[in-house]
Amino acid sequence: MIPSISTIELFKLASGDVLSLQVYKFIGKQPGKKAYIQANLHGAEIVGNGVIQQLIEFLTTLDESQIQGELWLVPVCNPLGVNQRSHFFSTGRFNNYDGKNWNRIFWDYEKQTEDLTEFAQSQINNNPEVIRNNYLAKIKQAWQQELERINQPSSVPISRQYRYQLQSLCLDADYLIDIHSSSNQAIDYTFGFKERIASAKYLLLEYAILMNEYDGDAFDEAFLKPWLALEKELAILGKEIHFDVESWTLELGAGMSMNPTSVAKGLAGIKNYLASKQILSLSQPVATTAITLVPKNKINSYYASTGGMIQSRLPLKTRVKAGEQIYQLLSFNKQGQRPEIINVYAETKGIVFDISTNQCVNQGEYVMDILDC
Repeated sequence: MIPSISTIELFKLASGDVLSLQVYKFIGKQPGKKAYIQANLHGAEIVGNGVIQQLIEFLTTLDESQIQGELWLVPVCNPLGVNQRSHFFSTGRFNNYDGKNWNRIFWDYEKQTEDLTEFAQSQINNNPEVIRNNYLAKIKQAWQQELERINQPSSVPISRQYRYQLQSLCLDADYLIDIHSSSNQAIDYTFGFKERIASAKYLLLEYAILMNEYDGDAFDEAFLKPWLALEKELAILGKEIHFDVESWTLELGAGMSMNPTSVAKGLAGIKNYLASKQILSLSQPVATTAITLVPKNKINSYYASTGGMIQSRLPLKTRVKAGEQIYQLLSFNKQGQRPEIINVYAETKGIVFDISTNQCVNQGEYVMDILDC
């Protein structure tokens, strides 16, 4: 099956060059759900581009009868971020113009709606499909106002122009997957919403971090949070509904790296997830995996107590006990004394979850995370 490929202009630079998105759309023979998958929202987190490329190659081997609904794929979804450099290092986590995290800028309809209770009351006798269509229409109507604001002579800052283009692609999606990686080095895992965690097992990753509180400004949160708010409002009125709408952030491996193992895990998990949602019809049965669910507040971060060089640090996936040495800090001084070796010990049990790429740290800089599980 050959995808429909479209190009969307994002930014025109002072030089006259234009930065764009490219969207690959696979439309099945039968109508159905829409899945939206993007990668590289943070500039240094490139591994998802490998996942999407291999997913495109796989989908081209299928015929349209093996896809029900639509798949929209957007690699390199932040061309401005991915091209940011500092010496040999990719940066691209923050917008150079305003300093904002590229994944904390998104429009969350739940934050601006003032008539959710009234709307829920008006839908109490409708079935879930009708309610979903009516609510989506309200979201799109509010979103149109954002475009009107952009088109005014004063316009809006770059982050709002960017989010408009990106979120317009997925407002009507049923399933959303945003592929990231650690800014440093980390194990493969997913962020999951507690209201949707039953589906995490289909992503075939060993760990899921449970998000219990949402600010709504991250891409996956901005997509799902309005639907969770409506479910909650309907439940208060005595109408229990679980909309078939989900979003996930996959965290695959290390920044600035195309780790083939992480790419393979991401590809296998996404294919299996899409099959579980009946968007893909595959020859192999849908699989599940045992998954360790850990609340986000169980990630314990360690920072350097003084400046120095990290050495003898435990590698990723190492299980540690409270009181066990996890790294040493080689600390120098300008006081006529010999260098000092400082041993650092785990405060809790857990697994080494994430480690800094740079092993040279100033006081207070990040060293590693231990997941208490």
